[in-house]
Amino acid sequence: MTTYGIIGAGHIGSQVARAVVALGHDVVIANSRGPETLDGLVAELGPRARAATAQEAAQAAEVAVVTVPLKAIGDIPVEPLAGKVVLDTNNYYFERDGRIDVLDRGEKTTSGLLQEHLPTSKVVKAFNHIQAADITTDGHPAGSDERRALATSSDHPEAVEHVVALYDALGFDTVDVSPLSESWRVERDRPAYVVRQNRAELVENLAKAPRTI
Repeated sequence: MTTYGIIGAGHIGSQVARAVVALGHDVVIANSRGPETLDGLVAELGPRARAATAQEAAQAAEVAVVTVPLKAIGDIPVEPLAGKVVLDTNNYYFERDGRIDVLDRGEKTTSGLLQEHLPTSKVVKAFNHIQAADITTDGHPAGSDERRALATSSDHPEAVEHVVALYDALGFDTVDVSPLSESWRVERDRPAYVVRQNRAELVENLAKAPRTI
């Protein structure tokens, strides 16, 4: 059993919370509006979940999930996440986040920016290229013809191992595109982004991704 500290309770954050609670894990979840606004979600999740501030969720986390708008990553607590695996679900939406030159020029990745903000954490890309609802509904047993594949990427092998195990428990295969600098291959508007694909198809889509859009 693992305690997941989920910072961000939007579509992806809420679905990841549902997914890991269903696997028997504990959840401490936060959003930008305060714990009291999460009463309904916590009641749905049951006794394994509680609402908290972002600082409290980071402190409680054995594994963290950062799922906030990219423009808000500067608000993520740093010290409480030191040494911890941090799943990053983010995507760059310039319409929401404003233009970020280093991303527009293909010089950095969204997960790389989070790793820079959390220099002592083990950031790993996860759940950024799947519709939120599919996280809890589209898993299939290993070996099934219907088995979908998802990508992950990190500079820390133990972080990749955690995501591989979590994806598998939820019914997904994994393609590792480490290091973190290669995580752009699964970002917005690339061929692998929010596409239902098996392992071979995902490998193909990652390989043909353009560096800049």
